[in-house]
Amino acid sequence: MELRTVFLIVLAAIIALGIVFFQYYYRNPKKGPLKIILAALRFIALFCGLLLLINPKFVDNDYYLEKANLILLVDHSTSMNEATTERGLSEMVGMIKGNPQLEDRFSIQAFGFGSAVDQTDSIMFNQRNTDISKALTTANELFLNGTNAIVLITDGNQTLGRDYEHLNLGGNLSVNPIVVGDTTQHEDISVGLINTNTYAFLKNKFPVETTIRYQGSAAVSKTVTVSINGNRVHQQRVELDALKNSQTLNTLVEAQSVGIKTIKVEVDALENEKNTANNVKEAAIEVIDEKTNVVIVSDMLHPDIGALKKSIEANEQRSVSITKPTGTTQELEEADILILYQPNRNFRPVYAFLENSKTNYFTITGSKTDWNFLNGAQQSFLVDNSQSEEILPILNNAFGIFGLGDFNVDGFPPLVGNLGDIELRKSGETIMYQQIRGVDLDKPLFSILTEGKQREAVLFGENIWRWRAQTYRNDQDFQKFDDFMGTLMVYLTSNDQRSRLDVDHALVFENASMAKIRASYFDEGYQFDPNARISIQIEGTDSGFSRESPMLLKNTYYEVDLSDLASGEYRYTVTVEGENHKRSGFFRILDFDPEKQLTSADYKKLGRLAEKTNGKLYYTDNVEELMEDLTSSQQFLPVQKNRENIVSLIDFRILLGLMVLVLAAEWFIRKYNGLM
Repeated sequence: MELRTVFLIVLAAIIALGIVFFQYYYRNPKKGPLKIILAALRFIALFCGLLLLINPKFVDNDYYLEKANLILLVDHSTSMNEATTERGLSEMVGMIKGNPQLEDRFSIQAFGFGSAVDQTDSIMFNQRNTDISKALTTANELFLNGTNAIVLITDGNQTLGRDYEHLNLGGNLSVNPIVVGDTTQHEDISVGLINTNTYAFLKNKFPVETTIRYQGSAAVSKTVTVSINGNRVHQQRVELDALKNSQTLNTLVEAQSVGIKTIKVEVDALENEKNTANNVKEAAIEVIDEKTNVVIVSDMLHPDIGALKKSIEANEQRSVSITKPTGTTQELEEADILILYQPNRNFRPVYAFLENSKTNYFTITGSKTDWNFLNGAQQSFLVDNSQSEEILPILNNAFGIFGLGDFNVDGFPPLVGNLGDIELRKSGETIMYQQIRGVDLDKPLFSILTEGKQREAVLFGENIWRWRAQTYRNDQDFQKFDDFMGTLMVYLTSNDQRSRLDVDHALVFENASMAKIRASYFDEGYQFDPNARISIQIEGTDSGFSRESPMLLKNTYYEVDLSDLASGEYRYTVTVEGENHKRSGFFRILDFDPEKQLTSADYKKLGRLAEKTNGKLYYTDNVEELMEDLTSSQQFLPVQKNRENIVSLIDFRILLGLMVLVLAAEWFIRKYNGLM
């Protein structure tokens, strides 16, 4: 307790005694035991009251030991089946977790990983992909404080995520890999990833590119065959040896019919080759007979134009061209959608064309927009011309014209727009509202206008390229932003009445673990309906397989997981119960298992990871050495720490209760003796 607090307590006792002396003894000749009792009761009441004002406290020091974290990351991918057994690996993990010296020194946590990371004590080789980088990053984020040691039990072969060898982990994290599997490098020839377009157009040629890789010392000569739906379209001989261990194959294939086409690249096996699963690789492409032509009309250079072009052309079914407003009418006539970027007076012939042709269009305004011209050139909206301002987007979760999927604008940078009032003269819905300087405004930032047969979209702000860049920063790809722009283009392309049931899925899934179909359903007011009961009927086109499943609600869409399906082509029908709304389509699941592409453990990369993080590489036959190194290391000693707790000396409830009690006793004694 502080000296100041002790002084205040003594001073409180003196003040209480002084008051009692003045009340009961100063110029008061009466004596007797009753006077002493009343004076004592009054002193206790006054002293308790003063203690409440002082509120004396003392510091309680709590000493404890903080142990280092020992994080066990165990590979649960199917490739581990080739290297060990679930029982054998469970015994190894149990031996580490049950070591008494390690338990005294570490707080032991066990996680299993494949494509995701889960805390678990059981070993199951059931994951179809391996993401070692995600497991390491998750452990680094979970255990930020103190000194931590990771024991990474894996074969080192990764099929998803960033290269784990080049991760920047915290300086307090030491990775100690245990290599599981055969480290012998066997002679092997394999087909690399197939690079091709997502879409091809009927009667056009599309490229197919892949790399044939060889691991061995002898010279070999093998035949590579490219097939489309089982029909051979190209054959080539490759010559490889220890120095020339890869060769890129490029060919052009003509799209002869519409539909989903399976591309298979196959290389002849080596003599006595151990792993032949990687000698064949499949991909798919959809052949279509139409293309959407989008024309961006702009009188200026701006990064937004490049971002829009790349985003829209991410779907090979769409092409984007850029023209000036003073260009030829033929360029406008060939457009399925027009994007008008920051219109000015030079856009007069463009608006005359829109008035006559009723082409759907998307208007983007900004700091260079000529508002005096634009307000008079069209009848869709009216904007007061005022100062420029940075505007943050606020997503309208009730937007229901089309599904937004996973697209979100949380944390997105601001656009540059105008601070003035905005009046929408046509009916429609707003996708995003404005937020300026932390204040949410009931003003549209991004709106869809639906009145009449001509469809319009308008964005009241420039620098949308920042949103695409932010999407990449969040997810390491542009997928969500490009999907959003693609959905907008689909809406603007069609002049049909909007559907209350939308279905979204990839046409081809590389393997079943990625197979998911999403649906969005809207009520009669075109608001998302979270209470609908939606089911999906799946039928195999060749296998005779048939199954009906409910679609589960997730945020603002319904989803079904089809990861248990075998490879093949399927037809689906999505139905809303009690409503006459159905959607049908096809998808294909390829027979590709990335975990079977490599059979040897990548001990060299694991060794470089250990060296980079001040760890050490171990094998399954020297786990005892790992445990001895961890228990004897001075890096992971427990640290004694002190936690200071400020505690009140006396509970205020006790003081209040005592005050009430003594005051009541004093009143009763006075009343009884007629002293009131």
